[in-house]
Amino acid sequence: MKENNLPLAPRRGGVWMDEAVSSLVTKTSVCPSLHSFDLFSSFCPSVVPSVYTIYMGKDKYENEDLIKYGWPEDIWFHVDKLSSAHVYLRLHKGQTVDDIPKEVLIDCAHLVKANSIQGCKMNNVNVVYTPWTNLKKTADMDVGQIGFHRQKDVKMLTVEKKVNEILNRLEKTKVERFPDLAAEKEARDREERNEKKAQIQEMKRKEKEEMKKKKELEELRSYSSLMKAENMSSNQPGGAGAAGNVCEVLLIPFPPN
Repeated sequence: MKENNLPLAPRRGGVWMDEAVSSLVTKTSVCPSLHSFDLFSSFCPSVVPSVYTIYMGKDKYENEDLIKYGWPEDIWFHVDKLSSAHVYLRLHKGQTVDDIPKEVLIDCAHLVKANSIQGCKMNNVNVVYTPWTNLKKTADMDVGQIGFHRQKDVKMLTVEKKVNEILNRLEKTKVERFPDLAAEKEARDREERNEKKAQIQEMKRKEKEEMKKKKELEELRSYSSLMKAENMSSNQPGGAGAAGNVCEVLLIPFPPN
């Protein structure tokens, strides 16, 4: 597997290109998707408590849009060294590739294998997956063609053989969608910006509150220090602050008139 040019399907002149893989459309309300994608099929694995959505393009042009408008929460799947569909798993916020449940990982691998012209007929097929942020797209690449920024962030698993039970379950949750990818990506980014802005404002509010409490504590300590006995003075003999000195008052009698 090349680091900067993932071989997808060998075509004319040795140029590596993706293949067009069409999929049947089945609408169902078994597992509603989080988002819609124009002419993309979405699947919802149902074997784990949390709902995950899997996206798959029908051809290389839709794959190109998925590459362009992917989310940081997306994980990309592809059959290694063979042509196949591009499959994306959308994680929940805060999750990483290492948090993917084993059952969901297996679902994605079987789905991408089943949508490979060569891979669907083979056993022991390797599937590679990596975060969307690791996908590298340059101007000289063909439609649907990608590479990687960091090869070390590309993981692999092997699908031994086709499991109809998995594919049939996923097929029942498949939905075809017709959205505006760019608008949905912008809405997602806007929400993230607003969240970060709110976090910064909350941080500043807490800092201001802490400074206020600190100032009040310092003033309280200063007042307490002034009220200590050794810091107070008295006009009485032997009073605090008089240092033991006695002020003597002499009464001088005056002769009567």
